[in-house]
Amino acid sequence: MAAQDVLGQTARLASSSALLQVLFRVVTFGLNAFTLRYLSRELIGVVNVRLTLLYSTVVFLAREAFRRACLSGSTKRNWTKTINLLWLTVPLGVFWSLILGLVWLHLLEVPDPSVVPHYQAGVVAFGLSAVIELLGEPFWVLAQAHLFVRLKVIAESLSVVSKCILTVTLVILYPQWGLYIFSLAQLLYASVLVMCYVIYFVMFLGSPEATKKSFPVARVKALLPSFMEDETFVNWKEARLTWSFFKQSFLKQILTEGERYVMTFLNVLNFGDQGVYDIVNNLGSLVARFIFLPIEESFYVFFAKVLERGKTVKDQKQDDVAMAANVLELLLKLVLLIGLTITVFGYAYSQLALDIYGGSMLSSGTGPDLLRCYSLYVLFLAVNGVTECFTFALMCKEEVDRYNFVMLALSFIFLCISYFLTHWYGSVGFILANCFNMGIRIAHSTHYIYDYFRESTHRPLTGLLPSPALLLVYTISAVITAFSEVLFCCDKGWMARLIHISTGALCFAATLVTMFCTETKLIHFVRSQ
Repeated sequence: MAAQDVLGQTARLASSSALLQVLFRVVTFGLNAFTLRYLSRELIGVVNVRLTLLYSTVVFLAREAFRRACLSGSTKRNWTKTINLLWLTVPLGVFWSLILGLVWLHLLEVPDPSVVPHYQAGVVAFGLSAVIELLGEPFWVLAQAHLFVRLKVIAESLSVVSKCILTVTLVILYPQWGLYIFSLAQLLYASVLVMCYVIYFVMFLGSPEATKKSFPVARVKALLPSFMEDETFVNWKEARLTWSFFKQSFLKQILTEGERYVMTFLNVLNFGDQGVYDIVNNLGSLVARFIFLPIEESFYVFFAKVLERGKTVKDQKQDDVAMAANVLELLLKLVLLIGLTITVFGYAYSQLALDIYGGSMLSSGTGPDLLRCYSLYVLFLAVNGVTECFTFALMCKEEVDRYNFVMLALSFIFLCISYFLTHWYGSVGFILANCFNMGIRIAHSTHYIYDYFRESTHRPLTGLLPSPALLLVYTISAVITAFSEVLFCCDKGWMARLIHISTGALCFAATLVTMFCTETKLIHFVRSQ
């Protein structure tokens, strides 16, 4: 597949994934606002922090390394061996579910049954849902490697909608069920997701469309693990790369979900405060995650296909290098401007957003400060996602292993900083520690990118330098909206709030106009791709 075709399909995959993330975040956003009126903060804290952490940890540790290894390189490979390797995620998931389930049940603080009933059933259900989801891993990797955009959109949309409908129905009819509600909804989500992929491939394989595309798997039976005579069960090069990524993914999970591990294992916040933190966290990431995560996942595939892992820039096809450098530069510029916009306007509108969303319960206390810090954290998330996406797509096995040591040291430092900052600043300390963590990771990735392109004429890191005129407009907008918040928000009535919102809208419009006038290359890239 030509690099230009890969770019086009990757851009469509990123766009579709972004729309999915919009759906997921909006659903979570709406569910939290809805359940706040029916269920306690403590119950929401246990579900969204404690049990979701169990589920995400099992899934991440069982499949992340396999995904990165099996999506690297060309789609022309021995897919039987790759599928065999991917099925190892299931026993690995069972192992982690059992080990972590016992930890969650016997070593961690158990919530008060009168406030959060059926905790044990919740742990079992969330661990089981992780294993069910891993049953679809070979199907997911095949679809992602061949850029099946519609399949991902339909499967994940149906599963999220099903989960949402069941949750709302049970919350209204049986609020006393407690964790049973979220357990059943989580099991339904995983089951619908896997069934969508299975049904699609059962219908697709052997069809004229599959023959026309020369799809490498001909029968449904070939999607099951199988032995081949006189050949190894798996591709050992992929297996060794998976092991390297596994060591890295273990550390990356600690860094990604570090604040939740600190909350869960060190009890620095009670379950009610954890619930408020998670609600603010979802609100803060509503815009950020639905854009940055799809870009990172989709363009990881693009860079891994266009450039060969482990080769220097001189040994690559120069046309592909030029395209990759140009795409990286524009992606950096895109996420930087999105991050700056959220940081600038998020500061002045955090309290208003929380007041509208959850009333005084969220807009008083540390809620606004937490969301303001999160707005800054979004900027770090934006840049880190793209720089690491490129770095991980190009690192050879030895470089991945070396980076694991960096991640190990960073994990320890991050957990220590999180612990102390949380004691000093409460939940805000988690966001400050995450900013430090992301800053170090960005420094490592940008250093790798600089070294990689040093012997070429391409300088993709210039994407991190917005135009002076745009920076000036951002600065003026930040000052104006900050004064507007002091004068009009948020206890002076709805008319004052509307003036504050209108002020922000005018500043935002001025920012967009400046962006269109000064970043013409980026605008053309977004429109064309």
